Amino acid sequence: MHLDPARGPSAYAPATRIVSGGRPPSTPNAALNVPVTLTSTYVASDGATQPGDLAYGRWTNPTWEAFETVLGSLEGGRALLFGSGMAAVAAALDLVDEGATVVAPRHAYSGTLSILGELVERGRRRVRFADLSDTSAAREAIGGADLVWVETPTNPMLEVTDLPAVVAAAHATGALVVVDNTFATPVLQRPLESGADVVVHSVTKYLAGHSDVVLGAAATADDALLARLHGYRTLHGAIPGPLESFLALRGLRTLHLRVERAGRNAADLADRLRGHPAVERVRYPGFGAIVSVEVVGGADAAERVASSTRLWVHTTSLGGVESTLERRRRHATEAPTVPENLLRLSVGIEDVEDLWSDLSTALTDVLRPLLPPPPAPSP
Repeated sequence: MHLDPARGPSAYAPATRIVSGGRPPSTPNAALNVPVTLTSTYVASDGATQPGDLAYGRWTNPTWEAFETVLGSLEGGRALLFGSGMAAVAAALDLVDEGATVVAPRHAYSGTLSILGELVERGRRRVRFADLSDTSAAREAIGGADLVWVETPTNPMLEVTDLPAVVAAAHATGALVVVDNTFATPVLQRPLESGADVVVHSVTKYLAGHSDVVLGAAATADDALLARLHGYRTLHGAIPGPLESFLALRGLRTLHLRVERAGRNAADLADRLRGHPAVERVRYPGFGAIVSVEVVGGADAAERVASSTRLWVHTTSLGGVESTLERRRRHATEAPTVPENLLRLSVGIEDVEDLWSDLSTALTDVLRPLLPPPPAPSP
């Protein structure tokens, strides 16, 4: 790590840790970056394996560890990289026993909702859904829970949870708290500092940031929970590839710049969209780079808007440098309470004027027949 060891990583700002963490020792002629380590096994040490031994490729890899060092520092704990965001979600849900009760937000990433549904169907978990953005409702739902799953802001409704209040209520009942921090990223929100037990990420999204890898991560400050997450990853084979890990770390180096630029674009577009006659409602929590809008004309009109843009890419996923959009209810796994006419916009880092020109043109052209005529001029 190219940081002064006398100060320690936490003495540096997050932007500095993002750039300088997880690098090889700074010695003459050393490589600046950790290389891609392509190996399935390592030369054994003498005697029985010891803590810290690499030993086998399913246990650890130096390329993974570089990424984990940076993310752990950002989140305020220690991190583990997984083969996908869903692998990290599954590992976190496995921290409680068979038959445990999980409280989850009524709106969340559809993959999370799907795995919860499967666990319920197989009798492995009991799940109570609640509006966790309503602190009173959250406290009521948490009673008797074993694990509270928080997503803030929620996908795609962008509801925000009072993390310290919900964490305190959960811990008062002895429940673990897991927070999906994919949308906010540790640049904007660090749930472990609010007392959460585990944080999960879809690294595919903002952390990697270039729509070219599928990875996940989990972070915790609790050594026992870290050991259990590592055990799950090892035994279930939920490991990342070294090349994907290298690409994710390269993308992570610019996280703070991408989040700042995309966030400014999103705030600007949210303000403009509130005044567009084709938009019934704008959902934007005031931070981050996701904006959800409900357009006039229902599901068909929303689909036409999504398919008629030229700069905005009509696709799923989010968090890349490019701006994307889609109607979320086109997916059968989306929560039924998500409006049919809702478009989720993942705002990228392009010029905001170009983004607005493309989006406003699509809204106006596709929905013009549905809009009320302009008022007649005064005589």
